[in-house]
Amino acid sequence: MPRYNYKAISHRGRSSRGVIEALNEADLYEQLQRAGMELISCSPIKEGKVRLSLPLPGQGIKTRHLIRLFVQLEQMQGAGVPLLSALADARLASESPKMRDVMGAVYQAVSDGASLSEAMVVHPDVFKPLYLSLIRAGENTGDLVFAYKQLIKYLKWLDNLQRMVAKATRYPMILCLAVIVVVVVMMTLVVPEIVAFVRDDMDVELPFVTISLIATSDFFRQNWLSILITPFLVYFSFRGLMRVSEGFATFVDRQTLAMPIIGILIRKISIARYAQTFGAMFAGGINVLKSLRAAGETVMNRVLAQAVLTVEKQVKEGAPLSQAFNESGEFPALVIHMLRVGEETGNLTTVLDQVSEFYAQDVNDTIESGMALIEPILISVMGGLMLWITVGSFWPIYSNLGTLTEGLM
Repeated sequence: MPRYNYKAISHRGRSSRGVIEALNEADLYEQLQRAGMELISCSPIKEGKVRLSLPLPGQGIKTRHLIRLFVQLEQMQGAGVPLLSALADARLASESPKMRDVMGAVYQAVSDGASLSEAMVVHPDVFKPLYLSLIRAGENTGDLVFAYKQLIKYLKWLDNLQRMVAKATRYPMILCLAVIVVVVVMMTLVVPEIVAFVRDDMDVELPFVTISLIATSDFFRQNWLSILITPFLVYFSFRGLMRVSEGFATFVDRQTLAMPIIGILIRKISIARYAQTFGAMFAGGINVLKSLRAAGETVMNRVLAQAVLTVEKQVKEGAPLSQAFNESGEFPALVIHMLRVGEETGNLTTVLDQVSEFYAQDVNDTIESGMALIEPILISVMGGLMLWITVGSFWPIYSNLGTLTEGLM
């Protein structure tokens, strides 16, 4: 089916651009009319045409765009607005051009008779299997509003977790980059000028700190290309080996979990995400095994992923959930105890929410303490490097300042 670039305006006066599949321009006009928009201009997209363009800020679909989408759908359908009208209004209200295009395609599919989950499943880069499972469960029970509420709750939690993880990685990366830039600039531009004076114009015995500085500076100048390329080669080689060797990847994940700060943080993030996903699926009316399977797909560490697969296998064989978690050997006693309480009281959903909230807060506390520890370490490293460069450069000059003064007199 042909695809059209179009520009339209809503009945409220808001302009919109996007891409829609249509049989012809008349069909495109009718589609926009049903969505509450008036066509201003359109042009067909030629088959095989390649568009080379850089993604601009705001064009992608972020978690907050999905939160806003499901909040609007929940509010409008909760107020009795029909699904098609709710989809049309949600599309017009979206800030992301890509989201407007996706919702235009979803609207068209639903208007042609597809269910909401069937219309969304063709956009896997936007609507993850977890979202589709909850929406499908809502369609089966006839309560899409409740499914939207579970999605909103999960996405808000996920957005908050993503912000915390970004905060944990952004500042150390900036400091590390600053250290690298300072060292490279000093070793390739500043130090050689000072060293040339000390080595060539001063007939004195150089201390070890100056000799080591000269050797390091010469190494940087002679091997700058290798120094620049090596980190990229190591990184891509490491990533390639992780992909081709499952044993090596598992070994790396196991060693990562054993690291003092990073390992603790990864374990807590994985448990929080696993519990939140499982709780959202279970509360949405999806059975325990499917909920466990969907939650397991959110665990990226292979060691923990194997543990949750063991949990799923044991529950499938009839073991209680708390017992399965306990025998996996990867979950803290607190989680197991809370799950046991949830099973005994029949209030498993509330307990899972409490587990995810507890670990989300624990993740935030771990990030704060980790940053408080990393910051002085990196500053100390930078200070030590600057001290080494300063002492190595100027020590021979100051230690022989009297000799130089006598020579000038």
